Amino acid sequence: MNYRTAEKPYNTLNAYYRHTYGKKVFKVSLNGDFTCPNKDGTSGVGGCTFCSQSGSGDFAGDKKLPLAQQFQTIKAMMHQKWDDAYYIAYFQANTNTYADVTRLKTLYDEALSLDSNIVGLSIATRCDALDDTIYDLLETYHNQTDLIVELGLQSIHDKTAEYINRGHDLDCFTKAVTELRKRGIAVVVHIINGFKTETKEDMLQTIDYINTLDVQGIKIHLLHIMKHTAMGREYQRNPFPILSREAYVDIVCDQIERLHPDIIIHRLTGDSPKDVLLAPLWSLKKFVVMNEIDKELRHRGTYQGIYYKDPN
Repeated sequence: MNYRTAEKPYNTLNAYYRHTYGKKVFKVSLNGDFTCPNKDGTSGVGGCTFCSQSGSGDFAGDKKLPLAQQFQTIKAMMHQKWDDAYYIAYFQANTNTYADVTRLKTLYDEALSLDSNIVGLSIATRCDALDDTIYDLLETYHNQTDLIVELGLQSIHDKTAEYINRGHDLDCFTKAVTELRKRGIAVVVHIINGFKTETKEDMLQTIDYINTLDVQGIKIHLLHIMKHTAMGREYQRNPFPILSREAYVDIVCDQIERLHPDIIIHRLTGDSPKDVLLAPLWSLKKFVVMNEIDKELRHRGTYQGIYYKDPN
């Protein structure tokens, strides 16, 4: 089923949730105070070179606060715009399966109990922080709520994985998708456009590979170069070319056109706190970027999946 509209000719998460639940659904980003196997030496040290100290959770809750307080703070802000909504409890910062199953179960259970209007659980993690015991635990949540597991891929290309110090190979990611789908668990893939190691065709090839997998959603991010990151320090020493807004819009539109028509698009760009963003500064106008993507697709007269090629 597709959720395209004339204004947005692709499957938006908002349209999917409104169709599924009949009202607005928003994510409440919670911080479970996790770390990352790519930072502590298990898979690597230093973490991914683009990743902030918060583990890509710059807008998540404050880990010093109880989950209930984090939830209520964010809920109150969201209710200024939507006073009648459902919620997804979202563990976002760092690697949210990187703990023993007892701790994971305690956190996930608490998150689901925070409000009667919570309809789902979303867990961001890495493929190298999943094993059979965790897959089995996740399956129990799949059986009781709307569970999504978000996996960071960023790119399919080895040259990029090495450059960003990702800490795992493509096979690890692919196996994780397979194991999650064997249990019926929905998978959302994160990719990033704009690494200096990649051409436009490289970025399109990442979409083509994702089309070969059984994934339910995708988050397309723009590379943000931030202070206090390894990539930020590299950029400050020797600035390298970054995508213009026009180039980014062009790439994303091409990716949407090639993407499987059933995949739900959860994100088309990302956020970075203004005080730590080095480049690209045009990304601060997030809604301008999103509007330009919509406008370009309408100008082309195209839509999600128009150039999709069945890999089978």
